[in-house]
Amino acid sequence: MGFKLKLPGFSRSIGIDLGTANTLVYSKKHGKIILNEPSVVAVERESRKVLAVGNEAKDMLGKTPDSIVAVKPLSEGVIADYDITEAMIKYFIKKVFGKYSLFMPEVMICVPIDVTGVEKRAVLEATLSAGAKKAYLIEEARAAALGSGIDISAPEGNMIVDIGGGSTDVAVISLGGTVVSKTIRTAGNNFDMDIIKYIKKTHTLLIGDKTAESIKMQIGTAIPLTEEETMTIKGRDLITGLPKSVTVGSEEIREAIMDSLMEIVTCVKDVLEKTPPELAADIIDRGIVMAGGGSLIRNFPELISKHTSLNVRLADSPLESVVKGAGMALDQISILRKIEKAER
Repeated sequence: MGFKLKLPGFSRSIGIDLGTANTLVYSKKHGKIILNEPSVVAVERESRKVLAVGNEAKDMLGKTPDSIVAVKPLSEGVIADYDITEAMIKYFIKKVFGKYSLFMPEVMICVPIDVTGVEKRAVLEATLSAGAKKAYLIEEARAAALGSGIDISAPEGNMIVDIGGGSTDVAVISLGGTVVSKTIRTAGNNFDMDIIKYIKKTHTLLIGDKTAESIKMQIGTAIPLTEEETMTIKGRDLITGLPKSVTVGSEEIREAIMDSLMEIVTCVKDVLEKTPPELAADIIDRGIVMAGGGSLIRNFPELISKHTSLNVRLADSPLESVVKGAGMALDQISILRKIEKAER
């Protein structure tokens, strides 16, 4: 399926951001992302045989016959279907290194802050079963901070808000450790579901996930725009059952996603309220950094700034921060292990 990107030499260390929406792979040797595909697998309903992974599988979403189902094996940032997740990781590793590679990689893989020990073992076992030589875990918020250029080893408070597809991690990090953190299961996918529900209720139109995501990215906003933007969308009329197109505006989409946006704002405020005074003072000076695909909703940093009275900025590459940080963490494995022991 598709091309195979073969990496020359013997440096086989990669970082993987195994996201609910997308999986990204970062090459330590090349210092860049070498794969970015949807976390979707198409399987035969009866036999559970894998038919397509990534881009090819996403193209099948909502378009498959009854005998084929397109599955998202991760839910809210954790493994929902172990076997399918293993097959997906195996596919991505083979796509990066080639089907017959003799040299298997060392993998640093990201997990949400609040995953359980059982969930952590499931991720590690799936990665090793997929062909990794060694597998390590790093919290997504810590990886996002590293990938955003924050010196997490400094004795200063840094606040990171990582909004993925299935979960949002908010953390205050100092001296390499997580001082205060909170994870909520409200993130980018919730915005899509909010839009689907709103369009269904207001326009009696049924739309799919891909259309909802397109609406979110094109006219979604967290703060009213000076000029209303509109978009024409197509779907199935719930009354007649026939195809229909309607025009929606940026203000109604803002209203549709506002409750989910405010859940994330509330999570940020909860973490700030629990932050020690000295670290809170650092955050006043340094501000809040946002990362992850969900942070790309237009004017979202301004909304958080409005409710916290703090400077809020996007990371330079919000979509890439987590996986880039995972790749950088491969150089700090011994340090991370010491921090993890100290936090237990």
